[in-house]
Amino acid sequence: MYCIHCGVKLQENASECPLCHTPVVTVPMPASAGRNRYSDRYPEPAQNHGKVLTLALITTVMIAAGISCLIYCLRNAGGAAWAGYVLLGEALVWVCLIMPWLFPRWRPMIFLPIDFVCIGGFLLYVCLKTGGSWFLSFAFPVTALVALLTLAGVAMMRYIKQGRLRLMSLLLIAIGLSFMLIEFFQHITFGTPMFVWSLYCVASLCAIGIFLFIASLIPPMRAYLRKKFFF
Repeated sequence: MYCIHCGVKLQENASECPLCHTPVVTVPMPASAGRNRYSDRYPEPAQNHGKVLTLALITTVMIAAGISCLIYCLRNAGGAAWAGYVLLGEALVWVCLIMPWLFPRWRPMIFLPIDFVCIGGFLLYVCLKTGGSWFLSFAFPVTALVALLTLAGVAMMRYIKQGRLRLMSLLLIAIGLSFMLIEFFQHITFGTPMFVWSLYCVASLCAIGIFLFIASLIPPMRAYLRKKFFF
């Protein structure tokens, strides 16, 4: 309790200020004010019937479309033909976009690995169906590389508080260098020439990464970037 005139801290039972002699006026609190300050009722759980019905409707439409394509191919082509792409593509879309909505919270360190595994399985099916040999030398390493970089970026933004700007700069440099690695996988798989497009990605992302790394060492720049972009 403080004096309203001079701001001196007062004792609990003081009737006037000892410095300026300003009378202390206290308003008695009603007896009921100290009780029932919060509601005794628990909040009702959120109703998600609309979301569940919407997801069920979308899933039903996808299943119906996939079965229709499969029946059409079986009748006209004597096999699954291109219906396999439709069915697996719908399954991939369902796992990546619809399945996370069934859970109350989106946990990226659980859902993202599942998504990339499904993407790799879809690419493997396409490779086997078309008789290609590009999965192990191109699709698999590229998918794994993108998955590792994505998980690293998500983990950094969600779970790391200190030194995030410096880690982001290193991640950008790693992403820039990964484009050169992707072009190398493309070169050994399809025989394309090296250093056609990857150097532009490496130069731009590494330049941004080096700038952020230098900015992380300068307190004024680090504070400005943190305030501007919520690093």
